[in-house]
Amino acid sequence: MARITKRAVEAVEPTAKPVLLWDDQLPGFGVKVLPNGLRRYLVKYRAGGGGRAAAQRWYTLGTHGAVTTEEARDLAQQVLAAVARGEDPQGDKFAFREAPTMAELWERYVRDHLPMKKKTSQYDDRQKWRDYIEPKIGRRKASQVRRDEIDAIHKSLADRPYVANRVLALMSKLFNLAERWEMRADGSNPCRHVIKFKEFARDRYLAGDELVRLGAALREGLETQTETPHMVAAIQLLLLTGARLNEVLRAQWDWVDLDRRVINLPDSKTGKKPLFLSEQAVEVLKGLQALSTSQDCPYVIRGRSKDQPLTNLIKPWKRLCERAEIEGVRLHDLRHTAASIGVSNGTSLPIIGRILGHTQARTTQRYAHVDIDPALDAADRIGATVSAALGMKKRR
Repeated sequence: MARITKRAVEAVEPTAKPVLLWDDQLPGFGVKVLPNGLRRYLVKYRAGGGGRAAAQRWYTLGTHGAVTTEEARDLAQQVLAAVARGEDPQGDKFAFREAPTMAELWERYVRDHLPMKKKTSQYDDRQKWRDYIEPKIGRRKASQVRRDEIDAIHKSLADRPYVANRVLALMSKLFNLAERWEMRADGSNPCRHVIKFKEFARDRYLAGDELVRLGAALREGLETQTETPHMVAAIQLLLLTGARLNEVLRAQWDWVDLDRRVINLPDSKTGKKPLFLSEQAVEVLKGLQALSTSQDCPYVIRGRSKDQPLTNLIKPWKRLCERAEIEGVRLHDLRHTAASIGVSNGTSLPIIGRILGHTQARTTQRYAHVDIDPALDAADRIGATVSAALGMKKRR
Protein backbone atom coordinates (compact mmCIF):
# COMPACT_ATOMS: atom_id res chain seq x y z
CA MET A 1 0.00 0.00 0.00
CA ALA A 2 1.16 3.56 -0.68
CA ARG A 3 -0.13 6.26 1.63
CA ILE A 4 -2.58 5.57 4.46
CA THR A 5 -5.68 7.70 4.00
CA LYS A 6 -9.05 7.94 5.74
CA ARG A 7 -10.74 6.22 2.81
CA ALA A 8 -8.20 3.39 2.81
CA VAL A 9 -8.55 2.86 6.55
CA GLU A 10 -12.33 2.71 6.43
CA ALA A 11 -12.31 0.44 3.37
CA VAL A 12 -10.65 -2.45 5.24
CA GLU A 13 -13.13 -5.15 6.28
CA PRO A 14 -12.49 -6.75 9.69
CA THR A 15 -11.51 -10.41 9.72
CA ALA A 16 -11.10 -13.07 12.38
CA LYS A 17 -7.54 -11.86 12.88
CA PRO A 18 -6.18 -8.29 13.06
CA VAL A 19 -5.30 -6.71 9.72
CA LEU A 20 -2.23 -4.44 9.46
CA LEU A 21 -1.77 -1.68 6.89
CA TRP A 22 1.60 0.07 6.59
CA ASP A 23 2.40 3.44 5.07
CA ASP A 24 5.30 3.31 2.62
CA GLN A 25 5.85 7.09 2.74
CA LEU A 26 6.43 7.14 6.51
CA PRO A 27 8.17 3.87 7.47
CA GLY A 28 6.80 2.44 10.73
CA PHE A 29 3.44 4.24 10.55
CA GLY A 30 0.47 1.91 10.26
CA VAL A 31 -3.06 1.03 11.29
CA LYS A 32 -4.37 -2.16 12.89
CA VAL A 33 -7.95 -3.20 12.10
CA LEU A 34 -9.25 -5.40 14.91
CA PRO A 35 -11.87 -8.17 14.55
CA ASN A 36 -14.37 -5.99 16.45
CA GLY A 37 -14.01 -3.26 13.82
CA LEU A 38 -11.86 -0.85 15.83
CA ARG A 39 -9.03 0.75 13.87
CA ARG A 40 -5.96 1.83 15.84
CA TYR A 41 -3.10 3.89 14.48
CA LEU A 42 0.38 2.86 15.57
CA VAL A 43 4.03 3.36 14.89
CA LYS A 44 6.64 0.60 14.99
CA TYR A 45 10.30 1.27 15.76
CA ARG A 46 13.39 -0.26 17.34
CA ALA A 47 14.62 1.21 20.63
CA GLY A 48 18.20 2.05 21.51
CA GLY A 49 19.19 3.60 18.22
CA GLY A 50 17.88 0.81 15.98
CA GLY A 51 19.54 -2.36 14.73
CA ARG A 52 18.14 -5.86 14.62
CA ALA A 53 19.35 -6.56 18.15
CA ALA A 54 17.33 -3.66 19.55
CA ALA A 55 13.94 -4.26 21.14
CA GLN A 56 11.01 -3.67 18.79
CA ARG A 57 8.34 -1.31 20.09
CA TRP A 58 4.73 -0.86 19.02
CA TYR A 59 3.44 2.55 20.07
CA THR A 60 -0.32 3.13 19.88
CA LEU A 61 -1.20 6.61 18.62
CA GLY A 62 -4.98 6.53 18.99
CA THR A 63 -8.21 5.10 17.65
CA HIS A 64 -9.63 6.08 14.26
CA GLY A 65 -12.44 8.51 14.88
CA ALA A 66 -10.90 9.87 18.08
CA VAL A 67 -7.97 11.05 15.93
CA THR A 68 -7.93 11.68 12.21
CA THR A 69 -5.56 9.93 9.83
CA GLU A 70 -3.49 13.09 9.38
CA GLU A 71 -3.35 13.72 13.15
CA ALA A 72 -2.10 10.16 13.58
CA ARG A 73 0.54 10.77 10.90
CA ASP A 74 1.76 13.89 12.71
CA LEU A 75 1.94 11.97 15.99
CA ALA A 76 3.89 9.18 14.27
CA GLN A 77 6.41 11.72 12.95
CA GLN A 78 6.87 13.11 16.48
CA VAL A 79 7.46 9.61 17.88
CA LEU A 80 9.97 8.72 15.16
CA ALA A 81 11.76 12.05 15.68
CA ALA A 82 12.08 11.24 19.38
CA VAL A 83 13.48 7.80 18.50
CA ALA A 84 16.03 9.45 16.23
CA ARG A 85 17.16 11.51 19.22
CA GLY A 86 17.79 8.28 21.15
CA GLU A 87 14.55 8.34 23.12
CA ASP A 88 12.18 5.44 23.71
CA PRO A 89 8.57 6.74 23.86
CA GLN A 90 6.99 3.32 24.35
CA GLY A 91 9.56 2.42 27.01
CA ASP A 92 8.74 5.69 28.76
CA LYS A 93 5.05 4.79 28.62
CA PHE A 94 5.80 1.39 30.18
CA ALA A 95 7.93 3.06 32.85
CA PHE A 96 5.13 5.51 33.63
CA ARG A 97 2.65 2.67 34.03
CA GLU A 98 5.00 0.93 36.43
CA ALA A 99 5.96 4.11 38.31
CA PRO A 100 4.88 4.09 41.97
CA THR A 101 1.82 6.05 43.01
CA MET A 102 1.64 8.26 46.08
CA ALA A 103 -0.18 5.43 47.84
CA GLU A 104 2.79 3.14 47.14
CA LEU A 105 5.21 5.84 48.33
CA TRP A 106 3.14 6.08 51.54
CA GLU A 107 3.29 2.29 52.01
CA ARG A 108 7.09 2.42 51.88
CA TYR A 109 7.11 5.42 54.24
CA VAL A 110 4.99 3.42 56.71
CA ARG A 111 7.29 0.43 56.39
CA ASP A 112 10.74 2.06 56.35
CA HIS A 113 10.44 5.47 58.01
CA LEU A 114 7.39 5.75 60.26
CA PRO A 115 8.60 3.14 62.83
CA MET A 116 11.52 5.46 63.66
CA LYS A 117 9.12 8.13 64.93
CA LYS A 118 7.37 8.37 68.28
CA LYS A 119 3.97 6.73 68.63
CA THR A 120 2.16 10.06 68.84
CA SER A 121 3.96 11.29 65.72
CA GLN A 122 3.08 8.08 63.91
CA TYR A 123 -0.57 8.63 64.77
CA ASP A 124 -0.41 12.25 63.59
CA ASP A 125 1.21 11.29 60.27
CA ARG A 126 -1.37 8.58 59.60
CA GLN A 127 -4.21 11.03 60.35
CA LYS A 128 -2.79 13.70 58.04
CA TRP A 129 -2.29 11.22 55.22
CA ARG A 130 -5.79 9.75 55.65
CA ASP A 131 -7.69 13.02 55.98
CA TYR A 132 -5.82 15.52 53.83
CA ILE A 133 -3.29 13.95 51.43
CA GLU A 134 -4.62 10.60 50.22
CA PRO A 135 -8.03 11.91 49.07
CA LYS A 136 -6.33 14.54 46.85
CA ILE A 137 -3.22 12.85 45.41
CA GLY A 138 -3.21 9.26 46.68
CA ARG A 139 -3.71 7.81 43.18
CA ARG A 140 -1.30 10.18 41.41
CA LYS A 141 2.09 8.96 40.26
CA ALA A 142 4.63 10.15 42.81
CA SER A 143 6.87 11.42 40.00
CA GLN A 144 4.07 13.48 38.44
CA VAL A 145 2.68 15.47 41.40
CA ARG A 146 3.01 19.18 40.68
CA ARG A 147 3.60 22.21 42.88
CA ASP A 148 0.18 23.66 42.08
CA GLU A 149 -1.43 20.48 43.47
CA ILE A 150 0.56 20.80 46.69
CA ASP A 151 -0.28 24.49 46.93
CA ALA A 152 -3.98 23.69 46.50
CA ILE A 153 -3.92 21.17 49.36
CA HIS A 154 -2.09 23.66 51.58
CA LYS A 155 -4.47 26.52 50.78
CA SER A 156 -7.54 24.33 51.37
CA LEU A 157 -6.50 24.36 55.06
CA ALA A 158 -6.00 28.12 55.27
CA ASP A 159 -8.48 28.39 58.14
CA ARG A 160 -6.21 26.04 60.13
CA PRO A 161 -2.70 27.39 59.46
CA TYR A 162 -0.95 25.16 61.98
CA VAL A 163 -2.53 22.01 60.48
CA ALA A 164 -1.84 23.26 56.95
CA ASN A 165 1.86 23.73 57.67
CA ARG A 166 2.18 20.35 59.34
CA VAL A 167 0.52 18.67 56.33
CA LEU A 168 2.93 20.53 54.05
CA ALA A 169 5.87 19.34 56.16
CA LEU A 170 4.71 15.71 55.89
CA MET A 171 4.30 15.98 52.11
CA SER A 172 7.76 17.54 51.82
CA LYS A 173 9.25 14.65 53.79
CA LEU A 174 7.48 12.14 51.55
CA PHE A 175 8.89 13.75 48.40
CA ASN A 176 12.40 14.03 49.86
CA LEU A 177 12.28 10.30 50.54
CA ALA A 178 10.85 9.71 47.06
CA GLU A 179 14.01 11.31 45.66
CA ARG A 180 16.21 9.18 47.91
CA TRP A 181 14.29 6.04 46.87
CA GLU A 182 14.59 7.02 43.17
CA MET A 183 10.85 7.55 42.73
CA ARG A 184 11.41 11.18 41.67
CA ALA A 185 14.27 13.10 40.08
CA ASP A 186 16.71 14.75 42.47
CA GLY A 187 15.78 18.31 43.41
CA SER A 188 12.21 17.94 42.18
CA ASN A 189 10.36 18.22 45.51
CA PRO A 190 7.10 20.04 44.55
CA CYS A 191 6.73 21.42 48.08
CA ARG A 192 9.61 23.82 47.49
CA HIS A 193 8.54 27.47 47.26
CA VAL A 194 5.08 26.73 48.68
CA ILE A 195 4.81 29.53 51.24
CA LYS A 196 3.85 28.47 54.75
CA PHE A 197 1.11 30.27 56.64
CA LYS A 198 2.03 32.46 59.58
CA GLU A 199 1.34 30.77 62.89
CA PHE A 200 0.30 32.65 65.97
CA ALA A 201 0.77 31.19 69.45
CA ARG A 202 -2.43 30.85 71.44
CA ASP A 203 -2.47 32.77 74.72
CA ARG A 204 -5.81 31.38 75.94
CA TYR A 205 -5.88 30.16 79.51
CA LEU A 206 -8.51 29.88 82.21
CA ALA A 207 -9.10 33.01 84.27
CA GLY A 208 -9.85 32.81 87.99
CA ASP A 209 -13.65 32.91 87.64
CA GLU A 210 -13.51 30.30 84.87
CA LEU A 211 -11.52 28.00 87.14
CA VAL A 212 -14.17 28.39 89.82
CA ARG A 213 -16.95 27.52 87.36
CA LEU A 214 -14.93 24.58 86.08
CA GLY A 215 -14.57 23.26 89.63
CA ALA A 216 -18.34 23.44 90.09
CA ALA A 217 -18.87 21.66 86.76
CA LEU A 218 -16.47 18.88 87.78
CA ARG A 219 -18.30 18.33 91.06
CA GLU A 220 -21.68 18.36 89.31
CA GLY A 221 -20.38 15.87 86.74
CA LEU A 222 -19.44 13.47 89.52
CA GLU A 223 -22.74 13.94 91.34
CA THR A 224 -24.84 13.37 88.22
CA GLN A 225 -22.46 10.62 87.04
CA THR A 226 -22.08 12.20 83.61
CA GLU A 227 -18.33 12.12 84.25
CA THR A 228 -16.34 9.32 85.86
CA PRO A 229 -13.83 9.90 88.68
CA HIS A 230 -11.05 9.07 86.21
CA MET A 231 -12.24 11.73 83.76
CA VAL A 232 -12.40 14.34 86.52
CA ALA A 233 -8.99 13.31 87.85
CA ALA A 234 -7.50 13.64 84.35
CA ILE A 235 -8.69 17.27 84.12
CA GLN A 236 -7.38 18.02 87.60
CA LEU A 237 -3.97 16.49 86.87
CA LEU A 238 -3.65 18.43 83.61
CA LEU A 239 -4.14 21.65 85.56
CA LEU A 240 -2.02 20.63 88.53
CA THR A 241 0.99 19.32 86.58
CA GLY A 242 0.96 21.31 83.33
CA ALA A 243 1.41 17.99 81.55
CA ARG A 244 0.46 17.26 77.97
CA LEU A 245 -2.77 15.34 77.44
CA ASN A 246 -1.18 12.02 76.42
CA GLU A 247 1.33 12.24 79.27
CA VAL A 248 -1.56 12.08 81.72
CA LEU A 249 -3.81 9.67 79.83
CA ARG A 250 -1.05 7.13 79.22
CA ALA A 251 0.66 7.40 82.61
CA GLN A 252 1.05 4.05 84.38
CA TRP A 253 1.08 3.35 88.10
CA ASP A 254 4.53 1.74 87.77
CA TRP A 255 5.88 5.18 86.85
CA VAL A 256 4.38 6.92 89.88
CA ASP A 257 6.63 7.63 92.87
CA LEU A 258 4.46 9.28 95.51
CA ASP A 259 7.34 9.46 98.01
CA ARG A 260 9.45 11.56 95.65
CA ARG A 261 6.30 13.18 94.22
CA VAL A 262 7.03 12.51 90.56
CA ILE A 263 5.66 10.49 87.67
CA ASN A 264 8.72 9.28 85.77
CA LEU A 265 7.67 9.24 82.13
CA PRO A 266 9.93 6.85 80.18
CA ASP A 267 9.06 8.74 77.00
CA SER A 268 7.18 11.85 75.91
CA LYS A 269 7.17 14.38 73.09
CA THR A 270 10.48 15.65 74.45
CA GLY A 271 11.82 12.28 75.60
CA LYS A 272 12.22 10.87 79.09
CA LYS A 273 11.09 13.32 81.77
CA PRO A 274 9.51 13.64 85.24
CA LEU A 275 6.09 15.09 85.99
CA PHE A 276 6.34 16.97 89.28
CA LEU A 277 3.47 16.38 91.68
CA SER A 278 2.20 19.04 94.02
CA GLU A 279 0.65 17.94 97.31
CA GLN A 280 -2.74 18.41 95.66
CA ALA A 281 -1.76 16.21 92.70
CA VAL A 282 -0.62 13.52 95.15
CA GLU A 283 -4.04 13.72 96.79
CA VAL A 284 -5.74 13.20 93.43
CA LEU A 285 -3.59 10.13 92.76
CA LYS A 286 -4.25 8.68 96.21
CA GLY A 287 -7.97 9.19 95.61
CA LEU A 288 -7.70 7.21 92.36
CA GLN A 289 -5.75 4.45 94.08
CA ALA A 290 -8.59 4.04 96.56
CA LEU A 291 -11.18 3.44 93.81
CA SER A 292 -12.27 -0.13 93.19
CA THR A 293 -12.20 0.61 89.45
CA SER A 294 -8.45 1.27 89.68
CA GLN A 295 -7.65 -2.17 91.03
CA ASP A 296 -5.57 -4.29 88.64
CA CYS A 297 -5.48 -1.49 86.06
CA PRO A 298 -1.95 -0.52 85.00
CA TYR A 299 -3.06 2.96 83.88
CA VAL A 300 -3.61 5.89 86.20
CA ILE A 301 -6.54 7.14 84.12
CA ARG A 302 -8.53 4.02 83.42
CA GLY A 303 -10.66 3.63 80.29
CA ARG A 304 -13.66 1.39 79.72
CA SER A 305 -11.75 -1.81 80.45
CA LYS A 306 -9.28 -2.42 83.24
CA ASP A 307 -6.32 -2.97 80.91
CA GLN A 308 -6.83 0.13 78.75
CA PRO A 309 -6.33 3.87 79.42
CA LEU A 310 -8.94 6.52 78.75
CA THR A 311 -8.50 7.52 75.11
CA ASN A 312 -11.05 10.29 74.57
CA LEU A 313 -11.27 13.24 76.91
CA ILE A 314 -12.53 15.66 74.25
CA LYS A 315 -16.24 14.84 74.63
CA PRO A 316 -16.19 15.07 78.46
CA TRP A 317 -14.24 18.34 78.19
CA LYS A 318 -16.85 19.76 75.81
CA ARG A 319 -19.63 18.85 78.26
CA LEU A 320 -17.75 20.43 81.15
CA CYS A 321 -17.08 23.64 79.21
CA GLU A 322 -20.77 23.94 78.28
CA ARG A 323 -21.79 23.37 81.90
CA ALA A 324 -19.21 25.90 83.15
CA GLU A 325 -20.02 28.38 80.35
CA ILE A 326 -16.41 28.43 79.17
CA GLU A 327 -15.70 29.13 75.50
CA GLY A 328 -12.66 28.73 73.29
CA VAL A 329 -10.55 26.62 75.64
CA ARG A 330 -8.82 23.46 74.45
CA LEU A 331 -7.52 20.72 76.69
CA HIS A 332 -4.00 21.85 75.78
CA ASP A 333 -4.83 25.28 77.19
CA LEU A 334 -4.91 23.72 80.66
CA ARG A 335 -1.14 23.42 80.30
CA HIS A 336 -0.96 27.14 79.50
CA THR A 337 -3.19 27.80 82.52
CA ALA A 338 -0.81 25.96 84.87
CA ALA A 339 2.13 27.94 83.50
CA SER A 340 0.31 31.27 83.77
CA ILE A 341 -0.64 30.54 87.39
CA GLY A 342 2.97 29.73 88.15
CA VAL A 343 4.19 33.00 86.62
CA SER A 344 1.52 35.04 88.41
CA ASN A 345 2.64 33.44 91.69
CA GLY A 346 6.18 34.67 91.11
CA THR A 347 7.71 31.44 89.84
CA SER A 348 10.71 32.09 87.58
CA LEU A 349 10.63 31.08 83.91
CA PRO A 350 13.40 28.47 84.30
CA ILE A 351 11.38 26.73 87.01
CA ILE A 352 8.25 26.88 84.84
CA GLY A 353 10.27 25.35 82.01
CA ARG A 354 11.44 22.61 84.34
CA ILE A 355 7.86 21.79 85.36
CA LEU A 356 6.57 21.76 81.79
CA GLY A 357 9.51 19.71 80.52
CA HIS A 358 10.72 22.10 77.83
CA THR A 359 13.87 20.80 76.12
CA GLN A 360 14.55 23.15 73.22
CA ALA A 361 18.25 23.66 72.65
CA ARG A 362 18.55 27.22 73.89
CA THR A 363 16.17 26.78 76.83
CA THR A 364 17.56 23.45 78.03
CA GLN A 365 20.78 25.21 78.98
CA ARG A 366 18.83 27.63 81.14
CA TYR A 367 17.07 24.79 82.95
CA ALA A 368 20.14 22.65 83.53
CA HIS A 369 20.90 24.12 86.99
CA VAL A 370 17.32 23.74 88.29
CA ASP A 371 16.97 20.86 90.72
CA ILE A 372 13.84 19.03 91.85
CA ASP A 373 13.16 20.85 95.16
CA PRO A 374 12.34 24.30 93.76
CA ALA A 375 10.33 22.66 90.99
CA LEU A 376 8.21 20.84 93.58
CA ASP A 377 7.92 24.10 95.48
CA ALA A 378 6.53 25.79 92.41
CA ALA A 379 4.24 22.84 91.73
CA ASP A 380 2.81 23.25 95.23
CA ARG A 381 2.09 26.94 94.63
CA ILE A 382 0.33 26.14 91.37
CA GLY A 383 -1.53 23.30 93.05
CA ALA A 384 -2.71 25.51 95.90
CA THR A 385 -4.17 28.06 93.49
CA VAL A 386 -5.82 25.43 91.26
CA SER A 387 -7.27 23.38 94.11
CA ALA A 388 -8.65 26.47 95.86
CA ALA A 389 -10.35 27.61 92.66
CA LEU A 390 -11.72 24.15 91.84
CA GLY A 391 -12.91 23.68 95.40
CA MET A 392 -10.93 20.46 95.82
CA LYS A 393 -10.90 19.01 99.31
CA LYS A 394 -7.85 17.51 100.93
CA ARG A 395 -8.08 13.80 101.68
CA ARG A 396 -7.98 12.89 105.35
